[in-house]
Amino acid sequence: MHAQKQEDLTDQRVRLDRWLWAARQYKTRSLASKAVGGGKVRLNDRRTKPGVAVQVGDRVTVRKGTYEFRLVVEALSEQRGPASEAITLYRETPDSIAEREKRRAQMKQSLIQGYEGKGRPTKKERRELERLRRRSPHDPHDGD
Repeated sequence: MHAQKQEDLTDQRVRLDRWLWAARQYKTRSLASKAVGGGKVRLNDRRTKPGVAVQVGDRVTVRKGTYEFRLVVEALSEQRGPASEAITLYRETPDSIAEREKRRAQMKQSLIQGYEGKGRPTKKERRELERLRRRSPHDPHDGD
């Protein structure tokens, strides 16, 4: 039944916050709505509002922490289903996957270099590690 509903929506549109929730990018619709309103989600490389309509073929960019996910809308759904169905709603671009893996490796390397393993870190070292974890390559405000 859910698959039929998904096929019926192919020609139509779905609210961005509702699609993000159905695609399991956010745990609740209100979190998805706040992320869109806060500029963490872009639709076709533009800031947008939570109620804007998404259609098949649109590009959605989702920023979570220091990672950025670039997705292409493959199908529409207004209902949240199991994760196996949610992954059919989008396709992540290969360059997005590669960039995220590169970022993960950089962060791992910087954390290894930042701490020498001589017992517990000092307060100064701990603050430096926290600052490195919060830093985002796209955020000019360095953790604000």
